[in-house]
Amino acid sequence: MYGTMQDVPLLVSRILEHGRTIHGRSTVTTWTGEQEPHRRTFAEIGDRAAQLAHALRDELGVTPGSALGTLMWNNAEHVEAYLAIPSMGAVLHTLNLRLPAEQLVWIVNHADDKVVLANGSLLPLLAPLLPHLPSVEHVVVSGPGDRSLLDGLAPTVHEYEELIAGRPTSYAWPELDERSAAAMCYTSGTTGDPKGVVYSHRSIYLHSMQVNMAESMGLTDKDTTLVVVPQFHVNAWGLPHATFMTGVNMLMPDRFLQPAPLAEMIERERPTHAAAVPTIWQGLLAEVTAKPRDLSSMASVTIGGAACPPSLMEAYDKLGVRLCHAWGMTETSPLGTMSNPPAGLTDEQEWPYRITQGRFPAGVEARLVGPGGEHLPWDGESAGELEVRGAWIAGAYYGGADGEDLRPEDKFSEDGWLKTGDVGVISADGYLTLTDRAKDVIKSGGEWISSVDLENALMAHPDVAEAAVVAVPDEKWGERPLATVVLKEGATADYAALRTFLAQSVAKWQLPERWTIIPAVPKTSVGKFDKKVIRRQYADGELDITQL
Repeated sequence: MYGTMQDVPLLVSRILEHGRTIHGRSTVTTWTGEQEPHRRTFAEIGDRAAQLAHALRDELGVTPGSALGTLMWNNAEHVEAYLAIPSMGAVLHTLNLRLPAEQLVWIVNHADDKVVLANGSLLPLLAPLLPHLPSVEHVVVSGPGDRSLLDGLAPTVHEYEELIAGRPTSYAWPELDERSAAAMCYTSGTTGDPKGVVYSHRSIYLHSMQVNMAESMGLTDKDTTLVVVPQFHVNAWGLPHATFMTGVNMLMPDRFLQPAPLAEMIERERPTHAAAVPTIWQGLLAEVTAKPRDLSSMASVTIGGAACPPSLMEAYDKLGVRLCHAWGMTETSPLGTMSNPPAGLTDEQEWPYRITQGRFPAGVEARLVGPGGEHLPWDGESAGELEVRGAWIAGAYYGGADGEDLRPEDKFSEDGWLKTGDVGVISADGYLTLTDRAKDVIKSGGEWISSVDLENALMAHPDVAEAAVVAVPDEKWGERPLATVVLKEGATADYAALRTFLAQSVAKWQLPERWTIIPAVPKTSVGKFDKKVIRRQYADGELDITQL
């Protein structure tokens, strides 16, 4: 027996049409710097998305299955591309503008992008790449910028507004297979070539529903979300599609991602929610500590991409802003967990839940695997590598236009689960606590030391702005922790004092003997600590090490 329900494909075009009609009065506000922010309603965004689809098809020859790159900040035009490109059957390929040039060239060529949509302010980045991008036939430029940088280069150049002007504001969106490709994003390629993850219409639709559930971000059309997390980073954590599904207003910062303009945005536009990596909130905290601003509108902040120091949560609690931990990856669309505590608890009882990575939703299955391949219990103590599967979890990497999809053994189990590379424990009620990345665990004398625990403890010190801990070779113990510390401006804490402070939180045998002060922790293109740079600097003798 089969069910008697209608089989309606789950498509991005259905999210688009729902948003432009049911939530047509909701808005996308793009920050412009000193000028008045630019505002468009969802109805206007929907009209312009249809116009863009007509232009791409009729003028640029885009066909279903074609990959189109976007080299853009978070703004209304990028939202229009998010909706139009998948809805017409093409594939949205967001390009990480912070990657090295050689990686961007590799990614565009591997994806076989035919068109690149770019903000004018990013043309100095794009222009030198174009001679190395044989597949790119058209460049569509949006916003102010020096167009002369593209003179003499092979692709045909179009002005975004001129391209869509006068075209129909409705489009006969095709009835696609919901499992067909809608968008793609490449991992940051910290080891080897970047790997392409291709999201289906079905996965985006289901992921958007989960983002909007109360146990996740729980946003409604009464909310405004400040989307700081870049649209080139895992679909801005799913927010552009999820907000169109429920009518959440979007505040887009464009290229104004520095602490001062973010503080001004929050004070002037009064968002109720925001999403970004911890380094953004550390910078904003320093800004509003030095120059107080009104952040009281923000009821909640989704924070992910890296572990959030508990001290940062406590600092924002004092400002009346609640940080909520989330965990995910490019391969998980990215929502994997969110740390909303169970109901009915006091603030003190909630705290142990808040500092976890969070609880798994119904759409994500999880298991812990030990070093021998054994499956470990959810007892809050047994640590192993996290593996996940679900409707919005990758089952392979993109193999290229003419290649087969890739399922490397170090990334996927024999039965198809994604190996996350994260090490942690899971409580009996499904809360995940990550203790480290598998590659970052410090193996000292046969025991594991969590670099994350050491970093969080150090960053609780009032004089420490950031801290990163890595494993370095040790003749006696095999590996020992090296603590690299960034002090706050004007701070004078010495290593002995920091080690004494750290001894209050961790076992004596875990305390680092090697210390160094650095001006800033190296970061990846998406704001995560880039520990391989620190390890290389240590190996090359570039760090001034003090041994206690």
